[in-house]
Amino acid sequence: MKQSSLKQSLSMVGGLALLASTLVGSGCAKRVEADARTSPESIAQYYPLAVGNAWTYRIDGRDDKPVTVEIVKEQDGYFVDNQGGQLTVDAYGLRDPKRYLLRGPLEAGRGWNNVVSVSSTERYQLVQVGFACKVPAGSFPNCVSVEGRNKVDAQTTLVNTMTFAAGVGLVRVDVATEHEGKRVPQTELELISYKADGANTDKTTPAAPAQD
Repeated sequence: MKQSSLKQSLSMVGGLALLASTLVGSGCAKRVEADARTSPESIAQYYPLAVGNAWTYRIDGRDDKPVTVEIVKEQDGYFVDNQGGQLTVDAYGLRDPKRYLLRGPLEAGRGWNNVVSVSSTERYQLVQVGFACKVPAGSFPNCVSVEGRNKVDAQTTLVNTMTFAAGVGLVRVDVATEHEGKRVPQTELELISYKADGANTDKTTPAAPAQD
């Protein structure tokens, strides 16, 4: 279950699409409301999109097998990374071809749905906005966290909690499963270094490398 959860989590985060998801089908984001009061520019700061930007993560606290995501080109309106992920910012928020990862307005408690297939709907909610967070790459004063939920089967829900830092990008992903009201952690990703729009940190160890 842990490996399947990791696969789906990575596929849900556009810049971390390392593995093809076996649980989430293809589709497009729907139910787009017209009240996107937060400007695209303010949402864009939470995931700086530019060719050359790069983020390196450790998985489950291990520094020996880091994963690096680097934006290598811009194509058909999307920024494409070396792992096959595609991201863009439109009038409503930050999205990949299947789903919105952040939607305006950025207010705690705000939620939206992404219909990714005929039988699968991902439900997202902003959990915290404007808080400080700390990961191996550093401490960041302006962060937002969003929780994505998708049913694996009738009894189990996969829960992905993603934390974005302004001017940096995605800094943390926590994956868990819920079964009969009990949440069980599955895996976590933490940012250990990044290069984004001129900002540059390197705290890695020597081992580190549609809307219808």
